[in-house]
Amino acid sequence: MNTSPHKLTGYQPIEDYAVIGDMHTVALVGKNGSIDWYCLPHFDSPSIFGAILDAHNGGRFRIAPAESDSSSIRHDQLYVPETNILITRFITRDGVAEITDFMSIRHRTGNMHRSLLIRSVKVIRGSLTLELTCRPAFQYAREMPGVTITQEGALFQGNDLQLALTSSVPLLQDDDRNVSATFTLHAGHSARFFLEDVREGAVIPAHRLNELYYDHLQHTLNYWRNWLAQCCYQGRWREMVQRSALVLKLLTYAPTGAIVAAPTTSLPKIPGGTQNWDYRYTWLRDASYTIYTLLSLGFTQEAEAFMGWLDARCHEIGEHGALQPIYSIDGHHDLTEVTLDHLEGYRGSRPVRIGNAVAAHQQLDIYGELMDAIYLFNRYSLISYDLWQHVCQSLEWLRCHWQEPDAGIWEECELPRRFVHSRVMCWVAFDRALRMAHYRGLPAPIHEWESISAQIYEQVMDQGWNEQKRSFIQYYGSEDIDASALLFLFTKFTSPTDPCMQQTIDRIQKELTTDALVLRFSPRKRKNGQHDKEEDTFSACSFWLAESLARSGHCNDGRLMLEKMLTYSNHVGLYAEKIGLVGEALGNYPHAFTHLSLITACYHIDQALNREKSAIP
Repeated sequence: MNTSPHKLTGYQPIEDYAVIGDMHTVALVGKNGSIDWYCLPHFDSPSIFGAILDAHNGGRFRIAPAESDSSSIRHDQLYVPETNILITRFITRDGVAEITDFMSIRHRTGNMHRSLLIRSVKVIRGSLTLELTCRPAFQYAREMPGVTITQEGALFQGNDLQLALTSSVPLLQDDDRNVSATFTLHAGHSARFFLEDVREGAVIPAHRLNELYYDHLQHTLNYWRNWLAQCCYQGRWREMVQRSALVLKLLTYAPTGAIVAAPTTSLPKIPGGTQNWDYRYTWLRDASYTIYTLLSLGFTQEAEAFMGWLDARCHEIGEHGALQPIYSIDGHHDLTEVTLDHLEGYRGSRPVRIGNAVAAHQQLDIYGELMDAIYLFNRYSLISYDLWQHVCQSLEWLRCHWQEPDAGIWEECELPRRFVHSRVMCWVAFDRALRMAHYRGLPAPIHEWESISAQIYEQVMDQGWNEQKRSFIQYYGSEDIDASALLFLFTKFTSPTDPCMQQTIDRIQKELTTDALVLRFSPRKRKNGQHDKEEDTFSACSFWLAESLARSGHCNDGRLMLEKMLTYSNHVGLYAEKIGLVGEALGNYPHAFTHLSLITACYHIDQALNREKSAIP
């Protein structure tokens, strides 16, 4: 049985975290100065700090003013402009302190990337006594490392991992394997801390911390600003688009180009509930959105890298051409789901899961998203004939299976249905393949694909439309409304002025929307006729609706909805998967699909407003 969330202490709201990273992994840094989530060496590796999933045993690395002053502290966070370098501020009557947190972009040992997390605390005004606590808990808190206090700081030794904390202040060890320090800084003075995974004998000398700090800081600052300078979006929401782009870059795994759905696992969709999933993998569902967004913003290298990852997955399809909905960031297929019962979960939300059983689901929509991504990339850079052959193999599988029930975009594996969105995406798969075949003159069973495409389209219009509701529905034979119908407009299944699309948008506003917040689908009915408790709103759907309004001729309505949604970001512009009743962040965080949807909404609403403005005589 889950522990009641209100009885649990030591947890920060999800929205109180910012994120830093190095394109191999990330760390979540709270407004209270605590790093409560950090996996090494990769996104999907076991955590070394996991207090966000178990406040007492998960491990953390905190720097903050002494507890005696905590009641009168104001906490703020911001990013150094145009970077992923984070500043956490503590403002008190006695003084102001700032922690600068980042992960070095260029830290390597030989040819191997080594994560280096750097923390620098500086007092800006007055004098403050600060406390440091560092307690790694390796292997999701299943292994407590041995601790040795050294001349340079501290060494944490596990079975497969060794961490060195180099410190400019003396460190102490207590009986609970905590490493701690208490130190006082005056205005203008700083303390530096480097945490790195090391090989034996490779610890950074403490006397070089100042020199190395400025070197890594300058290099990392230059890297982020030079990278962001490629962004070609100069529209009305430039700052939010750029922050979302920086988030997506942080969630990119540099060796393969894959983008994780989120860098966390088991942050609950419903507090205290069991919908706690591992999102540290890459979903094919996000593929077309990812390629479109990267190319639209001018990040062609990232688009090429992600396309390379997709290309590799297409070359791994099974004998019959089927694909998995998700894969690991390095392409592994086996994502066996395991529960970590020794962790209490975020505010008692159990179980904590690693791995994801979605990899074994049948989701027919992924073929449309994959083909749309390949089609979009082919307009930028022609795909190889080798990839085309694998695409044809996959479409042959889809030709035989497109009418089967599936789990759908929302991964409802317990009750497969003939979801309308899945059928539309099957149409997209054949439509994009036909476009590429005609454009490139590539060999293909054109007449067969044209026949299937027409058959799918007619079936959707016949069985996916509910005349009484005057809307596209969730699955054949239902009366439920689903926000995924908004994507029909984006995929060009319908036009912006199509009455069916206009009426569906109206219905989604009436049944699924409160203010600017949109549910994914109609609340389910139980056998007794009562509705289940409504789920919290899905942030990406809100951006879809705002964009749909603008594309369909309601620019001002779409703009207002977008502006409202932007107020639901946290203090540094980040979004989780969902938004709760009072605006709290829920689900894994930060959520790539939401930030992708934000970017495309800003991009298209900006274009629509510009067209409307230019049309005024």
